[in-house]
Amino acid sequence: MAQVPAGSGENGRDKAGTNPRSGRQETEEERADRQWGELLQELRVAQTGVQILFGFLLAVVFQPRFTDLSTVDRNIYVVTVMLGSATAAALIGPVSYHRLLTGRRLKPQTVIWASRVTKMGLGLLFCTMCSTLLLILRVALHNVVALWLVGGMALWFLVCWFVFPLWAIARDNGRRPAGGGESPDAGDSGRRS
Repeated sequence: MAQVPAGSGENGRDKAGTNPRSGRQETEEERADRQWGELLQELRVAQTGVQILFGFLLAVVFQPRFTDLSTVDRNIYVVTVMLGSATAAALIGPVSYHRLLTGRRLKPQTVIWASRVTKMGLGLLFCTMCSTLLLILRVALHNVVALWLVGGMALWFLVCWFVFPLWAIARDNGRRPAGGGESPDAGDSGRRS
């Protein structure tokens, strides 16, 4: 017997009603449309930064000073370019996935997948940023201070990107009434209700 998605009536059609998890009155499809729009806005911000960073990385190899880099710095450069490529793929992937699945009535599943790939892309972006900083600071400083600066900046990225949001979630969960569920925003895009 086929399973009927959550938020659907017996006949498989979405029924309008207040979602107890988000507090919004929307069907599963309406929720998926909203979440997709929110995710696109987030991707636009991340993709712009990745494209600028990746363009910079691609241009570095054509600079005259590139031949003066040590073997270690060249290896860091290669790793950084590969991380940048993987980041671009992960943050552009949701657009391709959506385009290929448009019209197949898979929007809720598309949003879930796209949210997961975006989170993976943010993790790759973290690695790319740290690797880029390491390369630049090693070339600029030529000493161990570069490692300390990159470590400090990596910690700052982690705090801004992950610790603050997780802290907000932890604080919010303590204030939710029983059965209140989760945030109405993109945090619910990674789970089906």
